[in-house]
Amino acid sequence: FSSFPVHAMEGEALVVKCPQDSQNRTIKWYHTQTNQLIPAEEGGRIHSSGRFLWFLPTSKEDSGNYTCVTPYSNYTKQSIVSVMVYPHRPGICFPSRIRYPNDTGTLTSGRIVCPTIDNYKSATIAKWYKDCKPLQGPREKYLMRGSYLFINNPQKTDEGHYTCYFTYTHSGNVYNVSATRPFIVKEKVSSPIPPHIQYPTDNAVIQVEFGICRALLGIGKQNIAVITWEVNDIKAEDLDTSRFCEDRQFFMGRDREYYGESILNIKEVKEEDLLSNFTCIALNEIEHETLMVTLQLKVPSKGILVLLVIIALLLILYQFFQIDIVLLCWGIFKPYKTQDDGKIYDAYVIYPKKRTNEANFVEYFVHQILPDVLENKHGYKLCIYGRDMLPGEDAASAFEMRLQKSRRLIIILTPQLIQCEEFGYEHQIALYSVLIQNNIKVILLEMETIGNYEGLQESLRHIIKQQGTIKWKEKHKECPHASNSKFWKHVRYHMPVRHKPSQLNHAV
Repeated sequence: FSSFPVHAMEGEALVVKCPQDSQNRTIKWYHTQTNQLIPAEEGGRIHSSGRFLWFLPTSKEDSGNYTCVTPYSNYTKQSIVSVMVYPHRPGICFPSRIRYPNDTGTLTSGRIVCPTIDNYKSATIAKWYKDCKPLQGPREKYLMRGSYLFINNPQKTDEGHYTCYFTYTHSGNVYNVSATRPFIVKEKVSSPIPPHIQYPTDNAVIQVEFGICRALLGIGKQNIAVITWEVNDIKAEDLDTSRFCEDRQFFMGRDREYYGESILNIKEVKEEDLLSNFTCIALNEIEHETLMVTLQLKVPSKGILVLLVIIALLLILYQFFQIDIVLLCWGIFKPYKTQDDGKIYDAYVIYPKKRTNEANFVEYFVHQILPDVLENKHGYKLCIYGRDMLPGEDAASAFEMRLQKSRRLIIILTPQLIQCEEFGYEHQIALYSVLIQNNIKVILLEMETIGNYEGLQESLRHIIKQQGTIKWKEKHKECPHASNSKFWKHVRYHMPVRHKPSQLNHAV
């Protein structure tokens, strides 16, 4: 047996889902204490239908345990759902014992998902509350999309308990439902460390035309960060602009290292420049570091023209056979990434689900062809909605967790996406991760011709314009499992380098 807690407010609708995946089997619900069968007929305040148990509306006497039973040929599978109904009290809009997990955000982005709303078909969110008060703020501060509330540039003052109120219609009756979860903001703290010039090195000699000064300025965004060149103790920006041009930029490394880089271009080199002192300077709030270099004229090579021609030819050949070359190298040298990046899956697969029970090719492709080629033949690990979800999981939270644990996002494109009035919750949070958080790469597989894409969501059209799609053509159906076809080569090329199993993978 396993127990799953559910919390609700008195007088609201409550729809409970059996944690078991019934596989089209008959599920029966019982009062655990009395072992009394709950009727499946419509009309009763408490009734069941398949995986779902309805309380329309709830009463404080409904608190207790309920058992869903699935019969099999030689055994039965049972799960217990613990229901706790809280009475309404003046000034309190949610129970003190919150069981839905925290949602978190940083000082740049944040989002809150309305819990359990996926159990209520055609539910509509009416309003969001923060600490029992209606959510107020400028329009650009909050963005509501489906079951999600996005907070732009969240601050510590945005922390609190957020309650979503939504309406649910059943058999012509309209019911209210509320769900609450905490939201916290994690600050990105910068670490002050002395600057360190990485290039050039000490006593370096730079061939003229341009010089690069690159330094590590700290961990995280720095309040004071300077990277620049000086020539004979004169700032590069104060030199003759007809000969000297300085270009500065700052960027963040993989582990939040903050780098500064200054490129000094010399358009016309004079003899006096070879005798000048060029100094690379890096400065942050702790201290500064300097490094002096000298310039040297470039020595022309006799075979430079031949070398350039060869390089150009190699680049042209590489452009034509880039994918084949990369896949060939992978096959020969079998590269693996051994560092623990905290990921479990190589790719999460999102595809349009048909609303009927009729099977179609897209579902066959997702559940049969795609795993056979990428998992069985090439050792990748996929996460496919429906196949890899655990019984009883909150769908929205489960999807977000698995998306964060995936190195790639595969989206299956079909004309069915245009016919939908809006994307599902999966598409919304997935596109938010790709475009706003920029923490996952996406692979778009166009299974059926969509035309000019005008009917698709604007954010999805933006991604298509940036990187295009990998098109599945009719000829591929002749040998759909042939991993050496042009289609599968393109897919494998965009997949991550395979990872060796880590302790994290085994633990999960």
